[in-house]
Amino acid sequence: MNDVKGDFAFLPLGGTGEIGMNLNLYRCDGRWLAVDCGIGFGGNETPEAEILLPDPAFIVERKRDLVGLVITHAHEDHLGAVAHLWPQLRCPVYATPFAAAVLRRKLGEAQLQSQVPLHVIPCGGSFELEPFSLRFIGMTHSVPEMQALVVRTRYGTVLHSGDWKLDPDPLVGPPTDLDAFAALGREGVLAMVCDSTNALVEGTSGSEAEARRNLTSLIRGIKGRVAVTCFASNVARVESIALAAEAAGRSVLIVGRSLRNLDVAARECGYLADVPPFLSEQDAEDVPDDHLLMIVTGSQGEPRSALSRIAADTHQNISLGEGDTVIYSSRMIPGNERAVMAVQDNLVKRGVRVLTDRDHSVHVSGHASRDEIRRLYDLVRPEYAVPVHGEWRHLTAHAELAREEGITPILLEDGDILNLAPGRVEVVDSAPVGRLALDGHRILPLNGGVLAARRKMLFNGIVLASLVVDRDGNVLGEPKLSAPGLFDQEDSEQVRVMEAFTGGLEEIPYPVRDDEALFRDAARTALRRALGRRLQKRPLVDVHLLRV
Repeated sequence: MNDVKGDFAFLPLGGTGEIGMNLNLYRCDGRWLAVDCGIGFGGNETPEAEILLPDPAFIVERKRDLVGLVITHAHEDHLGAVAHLWPQLRCPVYATPFAAAVLRRKLGEAQLQSQVPLHVIPCGGSFELEPFSLRFIGMTHSVPEMQALVVRTRYGTVLHSGDWKLDPDPLVGPPTDLDAFAALGREGVLAMVCDSTNALVEGTSGSEAEARRNLTSLIRGIKGRVAVTCFASNVARVESIALAAEAAGRSVLIVGRSLRNLDVAARECGYLADVPPFLSEQDAEDVPDDHLLMIVTGSQGEPRSALSRIAADTHQNISLGEGDTVIYSSRMIPGNERAVMAVQDNLVKRGVRVLTDRDHSVHVSGHASRDEIRRLYDLVRPEYAVPVHGEWRHLTAHAELAREEGITPILLEDGDILNLAPGRVEVVDSAPVGRLALDGHRILPLNGGVLAARRKMLFNGIVLASLVVDRDGNVLGEPKLSAPGLFDQEDSEQVRVMEAFTGGLEEIPYPVRDDEALFRDAARTALRRALGRRLQKRPLVDVHLLRV
């Protein structure tokens, strides 16, 4: 597409029509502004990849016109990809003190901290990134310092909500600045780009103060070791758990790297001031079971998380068993159900009692439910509603709610370019979008050759054949076959495949055998045919050919 010099447009590259991987772009007069840059987690649909990233290729091609990247808050699905994708973007980054503290540690781990121009903007602060005039407005969420972003241009104003709720008693940080939203509504708002996560949920999301009261009551009555798992970035919840433990006469230790990082970042920014320093994992054995509470990472069943390793009894410092209790002060993110249930099953096998929000009111959502969304629309009164941050069922429910409020909804998906001004507000073009996978320290295209091969191996296996031939192409001795995940040693089916493969090799014409590449391709074809006849499967195959 050709960038237009006299317009105002919105383009989501990730996070619209899906949960996670938020990466949003605004264009004004040929200049671009990025809002958030987050990760997603591989689920049942992508078992070959644990961490997913939005593909930034579209804006990377235009990075000379990218004026900056603004982070709305310190959740992984909004800032977790910055350290991985910034080397391609190479633009200034703007964040509040807490989000900046979290981001610095991520950049330090990636050895990028000295390279990234990270600008700290105070909560509620204003800043200019020509041609955009920007302002933060404080909102409540399950992480401190969540900021909605007001994007002012000469064509009109957009409110980018980020993730939010209307918690009257958030415990950490101030409540949502409703007066600022009312003033913005009186000023006039062209469009509101708004979180849709809980657009299907009637009522309100509940208060963090409610979760604190219930946790305090529940923990006070439990004997044995107690472990509580929650989202590591939820400072208010971590504080609530720690204070509930103190009220029950328990010492608190934290288990997991993300919690240790959160502890440092939170205290650096003045949070957790009323909570004594946490114990380390090595202190666990020094505290009697009835006086110990552990806050543990892994609420979403992440394979390498602390709770997953504890459940499998492979954690080097922490163990749980008969008489112990694990409390899930969190919800299951859609797509993680199987992983979470597997961890819970492993815990129960070990005699651990597992309590969740289905049993006790130990969690409240960080996202606005329908009554809260209505309230924000009543305050802001935008001309258009643009639902984002959700799957299609969330987006369509949000659109219908906006329509009930007398506001025109516009449904988008990743890659849609929405013209905001001048002229009609409508989708006018599309941009290429995609997903990347974080594979160790490498970034790979999800649909590229490496992960496609891994996906094929995962479901169909891999077969490697090795053969030795002389200069004339005659096969010397018997070929060797290796098929992990398909055949056991001494499997009679492997013998039959080998016989069929050997027969196929004999049919390869001698002129073909003179060319190394052609011979190898013909041998692969013979191997595929042998496997297809015997297994009715199409595994990934390769042939190692040694000529002597």
